[in-house]
Amino acid sequence: MSQLFRPQKPAWIDEFKTFLLRGNVIDLAVAVVIGAAFTGIVTSLVANIINPLIGLVTGGVDFSNHFITLKGAVQPTIAAAKKAGAVTLNYGLFVNAVINFVIVAFAIFWMIRTVQKLYRQPPPPEAAPAPTPTEQLLTEIRDLLKSRPQA
Repeated sequence: MSQLFRPQKPAWIDEFKTFLLRGNVIDLAVAVVIGAAFTGIVTSLVANIINPLIGLVTGGVDFSNHFITLKGAVQPTIAAAKKAGAVTLNYGLFVNAVINFVIVAFAIFWMIRTVQKLYRQPPPPEAAPAPTPTEQLLTEIRDLLKSRPQA
């Protein structure tokens, strides 16, 4: 006499499941994970190889510690300025971020370019050249001879 109450599953749950199981979402998730790992590699490349080389070329300049003190006592490093409570404009860190971005963009450009070359479709086969007028005439004569009754 009493029926069990079963709540209906909302329709959006099936739509959400379909959305999650689409290949695009999974591909995007993989790309985010690989991108995070790739960013770590590029960050190390910039901090440990590119910046020292730039510093060598520019006479030992280390961009990561270039800043302007806007308010408070002037300190020799950003860490010391922050510890003293100074307000700083850290343009050196911005330069490092720009260098990081350019290197990441350059690496991604070359990676995509390489993948596109790997997946490039082979060119379509060339069509046979059109017959010359002489070949066309000979073909017509052959066909006429074939169509004549044999004696």
